[in-house]
Amino acid sequence: MQLAIKLIFAQVGIDQVIDNGAATSQSIAEGWDKQWLDLLQNNTSNNLYGALTNLGIFFAVGTLLFFMIQFLKDLISYEYTRPISALIWPFIVVVLLSNSGNGSILSNLTLGVRNFLNGVNQQVVVSADADNIYQQALNMSVAEEVAGSLLRPCQSLTGEQQSQCFVKAAEKVNVLWQKYREIYGNKSWINRLQTKIDNIRYGTGIVSETSFNSLLGSTVQTSIKNFLVSLQYAFQNLIEATMLLIAALGPIAVGGSLLPVAGKPIFAWLTGFLSIGIAKISFNIIAVLTAAVIVNGPGQNANVDPDLMWFIIFLGILAPILSLIVAAAGGFAVFSAINSTASLVKERI
Repeated sequence: MQLAIKLIFAQVGIDQVIDNGAATSQSIAEGWDKQWLDLLQNNTSNNLYGALTNLGIFFAVGTLLFFMIQFLKDLISYEYTRPISALIWPFIVVVLLSNSGNGSILSNLTLGVRNFLNGVNQQVVVSADADNIYQQALNMSVAEEVAGSLLRPCQSLTGEQQSQCFVKAAEKVNVLWQKYREIYGNKSWINRLQTKIDNIRYGTGIVSETSFNSLLGSTVQTSIKNFLVSLQYAFQNLIEATMLLIAALGPIAVGGSLLPVAGKPIFAWLTGFLSIGIAKISFNIIAVLTAAVIVNGPGQNANVDPDLMWFIIFLGILAPILSLIVAAAGGFAVFSAINSTASLVKERI
């Protein structure tokens, strides 16, 4: 995703940019993994999570007064049935907020849930993206922008100067086609784009003025595509940052769970954490399935010349909105199920 943006504006070789883009994406993913470990497991006595755990303990001590008042009230009203079952909450709070310095039970459970959600997400991506369908569709969408950015300076030239400009531009673009073939194989959409560039370079075949202008595009269109590609990449990082934020606020939710209210804060916290995980998985499913439509449809037909601007708009705007709606609906269902289960267990004990 970053790869496409750098391809258009970088001054270094195209093959080097592709390799650097892949390395950058891998580095960012490793950076998030390290941040999770640093926050939830490494030296949790003195880091941010340790401070929030202390705040959660403070809340737990403060809400314990309200819990005891309600406990005594229930003891008088219901004898020993309901009060005994309520005693499990102080025990749960104490166990979850116990901090050994290398992570509390709560932090380890949180990290375990995150790893489980990431494992499910990775399984979805690997099983549905066997041929790099997502990246292939994204590169199909921006490949013409890359070629157009190299050919665009030639538009204002004439005669021999224009011919020489086309030759130099085509040589640079051929490096891109070669790199694409190394990654994706000899695909029809790569051959189609190469044929279009060769027809312009050698003056062979029939290239209409409309097709030529479409290939060249405009700086405005290029900027819009770059913005939308960056937007969907920012959304994925925002999801990761939101999950980390919710994870960090876990001790506060646990500390406030002694309040004598029907909806425990820990349930709301767990629901929010799972909802963000659902949003992450939903976005990747939507993106991969939509990419498969492009790669297995127009990507396999060398005679079609699709305008894939809709795909970039879909990824940058519509897919994030749809995944958040699905996550909100799923989160509401999870929260209702947890509350219903908790009430049922409380009645049975």
